[in-house]
Amino acid sequence: MTGIDAAEMTQDSLKARKAMIDSQLRTSGVNEEFALARMMAVPREDFLPESRSALAYIDRSVAVEGGALASPLFYGKVLMEAVPARTDTVLIVEGGTGYLAALVDPLVSSLDTVSADEAIDGAIDGAVEGTYSLVLIDGAIEQLPVALADCLEEGGRIVSGLVLRNVTRLASGRKVVGQVSLQPVEDLGIPVLHAFDKPKGWTFS
Repeated sequence: MTGIDAAEMTQDSLKARKAMIDSQLRTSGVNEEFALARMMAVPREDFLPESRSALAYIDRSVAVEGGALASPLFYGKVLMEAVPARTDTVLIVEGGTGYLAALVDPLVSSLDTVSADEAIDGAIDGAVEGTYSLVLIDGAIEQLPVALADCLEEGGRIVSGLVLRNVTRLASGRKVVGQVSLQPVEDLGIPVLHAFDKPKGWTFS
């Protein structure tokens, strides 16, 4: 790749990110400057295979091997709801791309990531109760596993997608007296992390 080609691609990416902010985020209520700055700073195409990079700035999720890159609006809303702070210790359950971690990492004190399977199995390296003040889940879940709730400190926050009656919603919550519950914030298209699906019971016709 020549220097001119690289410069042209960088300019195209910057234009695409500016259009994403103006046409997808600001028009949908994402106006906090810290969130917009992070969304502008991180090229979404870097988290997609080259064959899918042209889809980086569409207004919906992009499937990749092992997961999905959710829509720009989902990530903007997660940042707005979570308000990551310099004092936060953060755990991210990955959706398969690493994009959310790249957005959040410069904003917080420390950041660890685990896969959905690790979160379900309880294989959260170094995760003991009181370790994390903020848990972010890069996708929608049907249920929150005990192992993941246990690694959130008392008073800590969690922001995730949530599947309720087959509709995905942005949700948030806090750990209060040892209990964590997620409350819906708004309906939003979010890739589903099927590792968190509830066991299917018998049905009778």
